[in-house]
Amino acid sequence: MMEEVNEFDFENRIVSNEYDAGQDAEVENNLRPKTLDQYIGQEKAKSNLSIYIESAKRRGEALDHVLLYGPPGLGKTTLAGIIANELSVNIRTTSGPAIEKPGDLAAILTGLSDGDVLFIDEIHRLSRAVEEILYPAMEDYALDIILGKGPSARSIRLTIPRFTLIGATTRAGQLTTPLRDRFGVLLKLELYTPEELATIVKRSASILEIDITEQGALAIASRSRGTPRIANRLLKRVRDFALVKGDGNVTSEIADMALESLEIDELGLDNIDRRMLEAIIKFYGGGPVGLETLAATIGEEAITIEDVYEPYLMQIGFLSRTPRGRQATPRAYEHLGIPYGAFSSPGAKGIAGQTKMDLD
Repeated sequence: MMEEVNEFDFENRIVSNEYDAGQDAEVENNLRPKTLDQYIGQEKAKSNLSIYIESAKRRGEALDHVLLYGPPGLGKTTLAGIIANELSVNIRTTSGPAIEKPGDLAAILTGLSDGDVLFIDEIHRLSRAVEEILYPAMEDYALDIILGKGPSARSIRLTIPRFTLIGATTRAGQLTTPLRDRFGVLLKLELYTPEELATIVKRSASILEIDITEQGALAIASRSRGTPRIANRLLKRVRDFALVKGDGNVTSEIADMALESLEIDELGLDNIDRRMLEAIIKFYGGGPVGLETLAATIGEEAITIEDVYEPYLMQIGFLSRTPRGRQATPRAYEHLGIPYGAFSSPGAKGIAGQTKMDLD
């Protein structure tokens, strides 16, 4: 059973919201909108952001530092590029793990021009030493440099250009309070509605020169887990089925056939999601079951379950966290076609009594 489950690497899931820089990277960049008018969804964040940008332009000053947070794949990187484009300034892009030493950050900051945007993805993963350098840079636009060691060490302050830091994170709670408090603009990105995703799918289809119907776009959107990145990925895979199995036109029938072949159901759950829920129900009577125990059962890392699988299952009400562990909800039973309470006594059959067919 373990080998059967392990063959599904979460990084290769078509419904993964992680971005693979090596896969369709050029196409991915071409699909990104360049202005706020082209950016679909997130209306509240867009409305406020447009005011902040216009105010900064009228004052002739750099925009306040911006923190973008929310689940992966919702457009945080895209929005950072749009902000720089709307301000007509350059953008320098890096990530928290890539800045290993304070000197790395100092080199980046001294290379900026007035008003430029510095975008740091996964900013919650900055090291503490680098973060300390960032504080005076954000507040006073200055770098405090220590020269020498021991009794002869001295500190000098270098003035740097006034810039806008845009930080993106999927884990706002892991940011330290001093860093979070230095951001003047905090924007949370929410999951998209199927209607918004359908609009994104149609726009992407137009750029990729794919013929698609309104219902075809909605069929893809409804299975995209509220995430534009997944919607664009599914669109490209459905296109392949439309070209080979149909006449090249993406209809609702072709979309449904393609997504069923990919084992993605009407709610966007794939084979791994269903295996996880079935393991909780059939092995542990619906739960509660501890995270480490569940991870060992399905052959995945606990952090993978927590970061990749759980969020969406909890958002649609299929999984709940209790003090004793994870628990499947009645909605999960109904979706899987399992009578509620059918496995309510995990000891009756026992883990040893489960067969591979129980999870298939």
